[in-house]
Amino acid sequence: MYISNEEYGRMAKRASPNSPVFKNCFKAFLFGGGICAFAQILTELFKMTSMKEEEYKTLVTFILISLTALFTALGFFDNIAKHAGAGTMVPITGFANSVVSPALEFQTEGYILGTAANMFKIAGPVIVFGCGSAVIYGFVYWITRII
Repeated sequence: MYISNEEYGRMAKRASPNSPVFKNCFKAFLFGGGICAFAQILTELFKMTSMKEEEYKTLVTFILISLTALFTALGFFDNIAKHAGAGTMVPITGFANSVVSPALEFQTEGYILGTAANMFKIAGPVIVFGCGSAVIYGFVYWITRII
């Protein structure tokens, strides 16, 4: 039996529940804001020490990446993400999770062909397109400065 794309779309719409958009946005805002607030609290605490600005900013980034990697490895991050949704995709934590998750998933295949080969399956395209976009932006900026 052949089902057209339109008919399939109608069937899928009837079968899938409506998403509570406002509730999901609120949760994402709350959790994402919480991650950012935590980073800001760490920053303010480190400012009170004798560290230089570059040092404590690097340390805060390191702490966020390390905690995300640890929470991903222990399975906590997935539970948080179920509730927080896009709120966990604050760039640094989302990127750390996207590197650690595939590394853990494929570790049974060995360090080289499993972990190392699959570690950047999700994050790799982000890196490639981010760098590519930066090159294009830089080229356009350079051209506009010449003209």
